[in-house]
Amino acid sequence: MATSGVKVHSTCVDAFLELKLKKTHKYIIYKISDDLLTIELVKTSSDEDYDNFLKEFPEDDCRWAVYDFAYKTPDGGDRNKIVFFSWSPDSAKVKPKMLYSSSKDGLRKSLNGIAAEIQGTDYDEVAFDTVLDRIRR
Repeated sequence: MATSGVKVHSTCVDAFLELKLKKTHKYIIYKISDDLLTIELVKTSSDEDYDNFLKEFPEDDCRWAVYDFAYKTPDGGDRNKIVFFSWSPDSAKVKPKMLYSSSKDGLRKSLNGIAAEIQGTDYDEVAFDTVLDRIRR
């Protein structure tokens, strides 16, 4: 359970394990349920297009996501890292931003195997090149 009292639904972890172990998903989108009691699975996708992934982040509401980020090393090797995204745009209302912030650790701790975490408040912070730069460090 998160500090906020919002519980992580079991489908959130199940989908993550499918992404991590079976590679059946490219990304997963999570949100807090309308009744503010549960973190729920919104969508899983096998779409490889990073721009389509970014379209899942609303301009005025918060979300979390997990993305199986594939990239090439400078020497040409293929790599993958599972990246956790915490999306909290500046245009979101204060109450949801606070609830998402206080609930994040509950979800994050349920997902074992995250290699990097990205905090996004605008689309530049979650752009492919920005994320690539952060995970290559």
